[in-house]
Amino acid sequence: MSTFGKKKNYKKRLEDKLNIKISLNINGEEIQANTSATETLLNFLRRIGYKDVKCGCEEGSCGSCLVLLDGKATNSCQVFAASCENSKVITSNGLGDTNDPHPIQKAFVDAGAVQCGFCTPGMVIATYELLTKNMQPNEEEIKEALSGNLCRCTGYVKIIEAVKLAADYMRNTKG
Repeated sequence: MSTFGKKKNYKKRLEDKLNIKISLNINGEEIQANTSATETLLNFLRRIGYKDVKCGCEEGSCGSCLVLLDGKATNSCQVFAASCENSKVITSNGLGDTNDPHPIQKAFVDAGAVQCGFCTPGMVIATYELLTKNMQPNEEEIKEALSGNLCRCTGYVKIIEAVKLAADYMRNTKG
């Protein structure tokens, strides 16, 4: 059987298993969709179009799938979508967009902390969680907050600079 046939059969088997209807709020939008008992929140989000949530390790080790789940940074590959009934999910795109970026997103661009971009959504979410708790983190606190996120490109220097810049932006926009 060709690869195409296997994918087609997989999709059909998946559709047959999508028998649990869930309601949740994603990036401020009320969503109702079907899932299965074993579909992760990561795969659910990507399947319904939230491609800013990246699929890296699927083990909870890389941070590329980080989202805010009811206000807490969570590796979406480690949570079943069915368990998220009535939850609030925010992806990195839910913080802001190109026309109106969140200060964290702006800081990552301004600091040149976006190289290939694969880790960026998770880094942005980790930064958001840190800065909502601590608007003046020191470098060790930043490193600790980002410790669940892996980046192959940057060596983290520009990412740490971006977090510091984001903290400055956020402190200066509070009023």
